[in-house]
Amino acid sequence: MAGNSTGGGEDLPTDTNGKSANNNSLVVTFGEFLIDFVPTVGGVSLAEAPAFKKAAGGAPANVAVCVSRLGGTSAFIGKVGDDEFGHMLANILKENNVDNSGMRFDHSARTALAFVTLRADGEREFLFFRHPSADMRLHESELHIDLIKQAKIFHFGSISLIEEPCKSAQLAAMDIAKKSGSILSYDPNLRLPLWPSAEAARKGIMSIWDQADLIKVSEDEITFLTEGGDPYDDNVVMKNLFHPNLKLLIVTEGSAGCRYYTKTFKGRVPGIKVKPVDTTGAGDAFVGGLLSSLASDLNLFQDEKRLREALAFANACGALTVTERGAIPALPTKQAVLDALTKHHAS
Repeated sequence: MAGNSTGGGEDLPTDTNGKSANNNSLVVTFGEFLIDFVPTVGGVSLAEAPAFKKAAGGAPANVAVCVSRLGGTSAFIGKVGDDEFGHMLANILKENNVDNSGMRFDHSARTALAFVTLRADGEREFLFFRHPSADMRLHESELHIDLIKQAKIFHFGSISLIEEPCKSAQLAAMDIAKKSGSILSYDPNLRLPLWPSAEAARKGIMSIWDQADLIKVSEDEITFLTEGGDPYDDNVVMKNLFHPNLKLLIVTEGSAGCRYYTKTFKGRVPGIKVKPVDTTGAGDAFVGGLLSSLASDLNLFQDEKRLREALAFANACGALTVTERGAIPALPTKQAVLDALTKHHAS
C-alpha cells in the first residue's frame, strides 16, 4: 500500500483551483484525528455535564484544516476506525479542502474518543478512550509516500510516538520527508495522561527533538521538559531546547503572545487580547497560521521583520479561535485574521 493511495481515504486529488496538490507550498500533517465530546455547558466536570456535543479533534488535523482555511494547500496522514466517526472525520477534511488521500481506515480498532471538560476559566481537562484506537495502529507500510515526498512542510506531534506501530510509521515518514527536502515542524503537544509515565513522556518527546527544523512549545511544556526550569529564562530555553540544526524555536505564551529564537536573533511578539470562550485549538491555529506563512516564504527564518509579521498573524489566528467553541469550527479565514490585525493596530 505504500506509495499510493489505494485503500485510503475518500480521495481529494485536486484543490479548489483544479491544481493537483503537488504545488510547492503543500503542508502535510501527520498524527491523531479523533472525536472530542464537549459538554453543552461550560464550567462543569464530566460527571456534572448534562449532555455532550461531538466535534472533530486532534492537533495535526486541526493544523491541516487551519492552513486550508487560510488559503493554503494541506494534506493529512493518519488512521481512523472504519466506522461512522472515522468516515465523518474523512469527510470533514474533504469539506475543508484538505487532501485526505493519506488517511487509512482500521477494520478492528475504533476511532479514538476524548471527553473534554471546559473549566470556568476556559482551560480543558481530558478523558481519553484509546484502548487501542485506530490512530495508534497506522503501519509504516500504509504511508502515502508520494504525498509525504511532496510536502514543503511536514508537521507532526508526539502522541504518535507513544505506541507501536504508529511510532515506527511516524519515524519513517519523518525520514522520507527529510530526504525529500521538506521542512520538519514539531509541536510536542504534551498530553501526559496518554503516556505510561512522566519520564516516558519526557524521553519520548525529546527523542526526535534534534530532527526538527521548527519547534513550537508552550511555557508549561518547557517547565515539564526541563524538569522545573523557568520558561521565561532565555538561558534555560537556549541551553536545554535549542539544537544546532534548529531554524526556529517558538515559545507560545497564550494570550500574551509568543517568543522566538533563531541562531542569529530572538524576540517577543505580543498577542491580541480577546474574551476567551474555549481555548481548544488555539495552539493548533497558531501553528497553522505560522506554517501557512512559512509555506509561501521560507525566507522567514532569516528575515526578522517578516518573521515578526508572520508571528503576529499566527497570534491573531490563535486569538480568534478562542472566541468560539470547538477547534475546527472556530478556525479563522485569512480575511478575518487580517481584519483583526488592522483593528488591533488601530486601537
